Amino acid sequence: MSLPSGLRDRKKAATRAALAEAAAELAREHGVHAVTADAIAARAGVSTRTFHNYFASKEEAVFVHLERVIEDWIEMLRQRPADEHILDSLRECAVGLVTDPKWSFDEIGACLSVVEESSALLARGIEVERRSTRMLVDVIAERTGTDPGAELYPNLIHHLALGAIKAAIEMHLAGADPSPEDLIRDAFGRLRLGFP
Repeated sequence: MSLPSGLRDRKKAATRAALAEAAAELAREHGVHAVTADAIAARAGVSTRTFHNYFASKEEAVFVHLERVIEDWIEMLRQRPADEHILDSLRECAVGLVTDPKWSFDEIGACLSVVEESSALLARGIEVERRSTRMLVDVIAERTGTDPGAELYPNLIHHLALGAIKAAIEMHLAGADPSPEDLIRDAFGRLRLGFP
């Protein structure tokens, strides 16, 4: 007897998510070049054939994990208090991602490295970046009562926030002592104060 379509779809989504998470974990632990489809399937508790039913490559599986991080960040922003300053909301969402046990900071770094190193994923990465930028700018505009097509503000806030996060992550990966959380808080604190 086959499963009802809703249950079947949820099971497929759960399997896909488990494979993507396993790929990201293994990339962090061993480096993406040492990861195989067999290892990803074994970590997720499915067959290698099942892995190939969902993904064409290990890089694609890692990429999907990164997409989920972006989607979670945008959803977290939607849930922040309506009267909170947009930079404070973006800061708390960024801190939430790097401190949430569901998302390993090292795994996110591994995912970003895979995208940067894989020419096969470069085009998809650009498209995902464009799509996520549009979504994020729209949420910022909605929260600030601005028009992203006519006003600079939501686009500028988007670039400021991503620049602050990127600067904090790069400092941490370069060996800076403060935690990613502390660096992100410091970066957004400086944005809130403005630059002399």
